[in-house]
Amino acid sequence: MPRVKKREIARPSRFKLLLRRQRRLLRPAALLGAGFAIVLAGTALVHSAQPGGTLAALESDAASALDLRVREIRIVGRANTPEPLLDAALGVRVGDPIFSVSVAGARERIESLSWVQHVAVERRLPDTIFVDIQERRPFAVWQYEGKFQLIDRAGQTVTDEDVASFADLPLVVGAGAPAATATLFDDLAKFPALHDRVAAAIRVGQRRWNLQLKRGLVIMLPETGEAQALALVDRLQSEQSLLDRPLVLVDLRLPDRLVVRPKPAPALAPNPGDLHTPDPINRRAT
Repeated sequence: MPRVKKREIARPSRFKLLLRRQRRLLRPAALLGAGFAIVLAGTALVHSAQPGGTLAALESDAASALDLRVREIRIVGRANTPEPLLDAALGVRVGDPIFSVSVAGARERIESLSWVQHVAVERRLPDTIFVDIQERRPFAVWQYEGKFQLIDRAGQTVTDEDVASFADLPLVVGAGAPAATATLFDDLAKFPALHDRVAAAIRVGQRRWNLQLKRGLVIMLPETGEAQALALVDRLQSEQSLLDRPLVLVDLRLPDRLVVRPKPAPALAPNPGDLHTPDPINRRAT
């Protein structure tokens, strides 16, 4: 048989082996360096975009060069926020370079206004600043220490100005009333016959409520089981006209009984014949 020559395998030199090893070591370092450079570039871009930064200055210059100025300010959602306060918080005037407007700063200032719950401020090129306001909705009037304030459903104070314009809202009185108002009136809404008779809800000891009805009757609710107590009053009104009786107090604080206090009987008018008439002689004598 013919003799087959073995193929000789060329081995890489020591220099090539060293170069390959160095490449494997340098690859992760290069990737790490590239990532670090990207982070630095992004940070610089963010800082330059801040008011007064390089990018912001370039945008402002470009806006001036292209005459990109504010020609319209559109505001939606404003109902109760005073317009002068809103304008001052926005801080934008028609004719301002549009890229000089800090939408983040305007948003922060507007959200500090008492009526404003949330606001979105947008720069809409080429010439419009758009403001979308969500205002707090007054839920009740809170009376405390002789002062009246509007509160929202969350119990947050909305304003203490022009409260008389919201006289149709429920009136709650006392310390701790705002935080518990929504729960009480959600329960009352289930019983319209009772709800419509309530003139004020008075928070007692920050623990429970007294309901002052329009005709003077007071309903003392318990600390717990408030909804069940209201349901009982509603049922007794439907079956026995409880709230139409001559009562001054309905006490529901005890879990196993209901206590009522009737109005005191009116005092009888004195009989005219029983009145003492002073002696005329004595009157002259005095």
